[in-house]
Amino acid sequence: MAAQHVDVLIVGAGLSGIGAAYRVRTQSPGRTYTVLEARDAIGGTWDLFRYPGIRSDSDMFTLGYPFRPWKSARAIADGSSILSYVRETAAEYGIDKEIRFGHRVVAASWSSADALWTVEAETGGETVTFTCSFLYLCSGYYDYADGHTVTFPGSETFSGQIVHPQHWPADLDYAGKKVVVIGSGATAVTLVPSMAEQAESVTMLQRSPSYVVSLPGKDVIADKLRSLLPQSVAHHVIRAKSVALTTLSYQAARRWPKQVGKLFRDRVAAQLPASIPADPHFVPRYDPWDQRLCVVPDGDLFKALRSGKADVVTDTIETFTEKGIRLTSGRELEADIIVTATGLKMVAFGKIALDLDGEPLDPSRLYVYKGMMFSGVPNLAWCIGYINNSWTLRADLASQYVCRLLNHMSAHGYTTCTPEIGATDPARDQPRPFLNLTSGYVQRMVDNLPKQGSGRPWLARQNYPLDLVDMKLRKIDDRSMRFGRGCSTAPRAGRKELEAQS
Repeated sequence: MAAQHVDVLIVGAGLSGIGAAYRVRTQSPGRTYTVLEARDAIGGTWDLFRYPGIRSDSDMFTLGYPFRPWKSARAIADGSSILSYVRETAAEYGIDKEIRFGHRVVAASWSSADALWTVEAETGGETVTFTCSFLYLCSGYYDYADGHTVTFPGSETFSGQIVHPQHWPADLDYAGKKVVVIGSGATAVTLVPSMAEQAESVTMLQRSPSYVVSLPGKDVIADKLRSLLPQSVAHHVIRAKSVALTTLSYQAARRWPKQVGKLFRDRVAAQLPASIPADPHFVPRYDPWDQRLCVVPDGDLFKALRSGKADVVTDTIETFTEKGIRLTSGRELEADIIVTATGLKMVAFGKIALDLDGEPLDPSRLYVYKGMMFSGVPNLAWCIGYINNSWTLRADLASQYVCRLLNHMSAHGYTTCTPEIGATDPARDQPRPFLNLTSGYVQRMVDNLPKQGSGRPWLARQNYPLDLVDMKLRKIDDRSMRFGRGCSTAPRAGRKELEAQS
């Protein structure tokens, strides 16, 4: 079967992929594109994770698309609402018609002679081939097949059920049961109050605590602005307000970590019952934003703790037992169900095997350009969001930049664009991890991910206002971007031809 060609091939039909397709469709019109999605549905993370209480940890005014305002009153939204929003967006703009479901991309090979990527995808037990002029990876950096699992001693002796949040059983009945949730991250603080509504008891068992911040589920300022201003104006003002607050709070935490850490801890202490002291359960050993903050809407975690149906234990596990978990301190926790919220597993480039002219690509040897492209890799971008702000803020900037780049290439007759970092470029000094977090899921993968340099454009900043200027206003043909004219003979399939091939 002949390879099917498109100008832009987007991998992933989640929040990022749908946003990317919209930008290509509207800002680089006339260019053909297709979205390949490994699953059978739109939604990515929001379709995959089904555990109780799943929700956003960013406000939806910035996690939502700037071109389609979030209209619900809930600023911190539940997973099903977000999933509906993404799917409605895809349908509204006809993007759902350009998605090939059940297509898992496994390999992509760049040909300098043809100025093309040849992409292999598995579907229905077969391998199909696509070619594209630009490859845009929008599947994030988590392993959707497996989460991070820990082999706990004695787990085979436990008579109850062990569940990982990434593989939540649809028929799991925890009503009236004793539940232990192992973990202290965003998943754990989401699960505990949600499960406590039906379970007999829920204990959050953590080796070390995280910073937990309570935010209102509804944004009263946003509601007021929407009642006073036209929708489009209110949307921009609310987004600007949210960006300003999160940016300022992050910068304050990095500049004055002791003071901000104390503020976070004091606020938590004020919401805890007398039976649960802040120290050691909510006094982390790291500074704020060395790891992501855990957001709890309307203080639901603390309400569950005050109700007596939830508890938190800070200790280490000696072994699982038939009836639960024995801790290093000697204490035993009884459980009918143990939830191992032990984290996610990161992967580079969606586990796609990439090669350049037959030479395998080693992600760890690459430097990231503008937080989305890579040194020496032509016509490829990887959509990665912020760690300190809404994912979509950077994802959308990246997609708009891709469109600017494609339009620039068309206007000047270029077929290739390749970021290049020189051997003597000062940005190579003091290379840093791609993601500057001490979280376990990052540290487990840090040696296998690309690096960032010490200066722009090789520095993946966590600063939306600066990136907004950089990605939308600065010139495309900077000193680090190399353009070329290849001799591609790939067919230029029109939209009708692509539909016929589907």
